[in-house]
Amino acid sequence: MRTGTRQGPEIWIRGPVAAAPAPDPSPVSSRTVRRFSWVGTHGGAGVSTLATVYGGQDCARAWPGADDPQSVLLVARTHATGLACAIHALELFRRGEAPVGLDLDAVVLVSDAPGRLPRPLAQRIKLIESVIDVYRVPWVPAWRLGDLSGRPPRGTEALVRLTAAAG
Repeated sequence: MRTGTRQGPEIWIRGPVAAAPAPDPSPVSSRTVRRFSWVGTHGGAGVSTLATVYGGQDCARAWPGADDPQSVLLVARTHATGLACAIHALELFRRGEAPVGLDLDAVVLVSDAPGRLPRPLAQRIKLIESVIDVYRVPWVPAWRLGDLSGRPPRGTEALVRLTAAAG
């Protein structure tokens, strides 16, 4: 518990807002492609599946190595343990205990079951959303059977846009 100082919302995790780049006059953009490393906050989070479907580096449960993209997407399931692990990982970044040079971009929450979340889990997600961008991936029955072909699921268009240049 903190004592002695009053602190506001911890929105600093999102990072500084950069000025918009000037439009590129050439027909083919020469901007640097942003790549991502998927990092699972617990076993079975879905990192390998997400890296296959959306692109990017599959780091399993390890921090990205020197040759891996330093932009991190933390991955967790939406069950109680998964959300607790995601919150713990966010705390590592907040306390400066994550490896130097990593850029935490967002948390990606993968549904652990079809249907609506129970209220206590939805409240934990709101807590996470209050400090960082959260992308939700719905339950996909085909993925459970190992079928990763086809398009990303409906409702993940924002995640598709974020990772479109990942590779």
